[in-house]
Amino acid sequence: MLDYRKARDWHSGDVRHTYTPRDTMLYALGLGLGTDPLDEKQLRFVYEKELVALPTMAAVLASPGFWMRDRKEIGIDFMKLVHGEQAVRLHAPLPPSGTVVGRTRVTRVVDKGEGKGAILHAQKELVDAEGQALATVESVYFLRGDGGFSAADGQCDEPAPPSPAVPDAAPEHLLDLPTRPEQALLYRLSGDMNPLHAEPAFAAKVGFARPILHGLATWGMAGRGLLAAHADADPARLRAMRARFSAPVYPGETLRLESWRNGTGLAFRLRALERDVLVLTHGQAELS
Repeated sequence: MLDYRKARDWHSGDVRHTYTPRDTMLYALGLGLGTDPLDEKQLRFVYEKELVALPTMAAVLASPGFWMRDRKEIGIDFMKLVHGEQAVRLHAPLPPSGTVVGRTRVTRVVDKGEGKGAILHAQKELVDAEGQALATVESVYFLRGDGGFSAADGQCDEPAPPSPAVPDAAPEHLLDLPTRPEQALLYRLSGDMNPLHAEPAFAAKVGFARPILHGLATWGMAGRGLLAAHADADPARLRAMRARFSAPVYPGETLRLESWRNGTGLAFRLRALERDVLVLTHGQAELS
């Protein structure tokens, strides 16, 4: 059973990560950038001349790894874990290369009840080598096998405020983002080597027709789409972004970004066109 106190007390310590221009270009290629050889705006993310980094790369830098699987004393049923939401807030533009330090801790564990699962929030503070704040990254996980842990002592946290839904109206802007058949194999080279994204037999074992695209790749594609559609592809203009995962993506599908102006920000969702399935919902973004 999940141990609330051990979960809340967990923190990664300092995770140092030195990355190169090659890593930055590889991350962008894993999100499908560079498919148009005449698009100078895409070229900035995948070519070393005047290279810039995508802000969503903050999610993969200085990661603590699969700590929920490895720290067995916490009691998380890792095989029933689902990545529920992902968010980032940028405090400064990410440099295209350098050394960063990530410090991740658990900020909230919510008990939904026996048989209903639990929700865990983990927050990473990302700083550069001099200690300047670069980004705050939040990952939210649905622990399907861990509900009811608070029955004995009542220890758990209050749920986070719900994310707002997108407007009940036709999208104001549409942008189609094709994925490539080999995209999961390329994206996994940015750090997530889970066989779910490479091995057909493993994918079938956990209920998928074929290997699926990483959730963070789907989320990252929404981020690059927002920049292209609303920020003239300028990565420095993305201040914050959040979305909820609602369905997997199969490499080779076309993703349609549907977005609305929402006061000073944007609301968005992402749809897999071939299946007409929403794969990201409750999207919110802030642009400068």
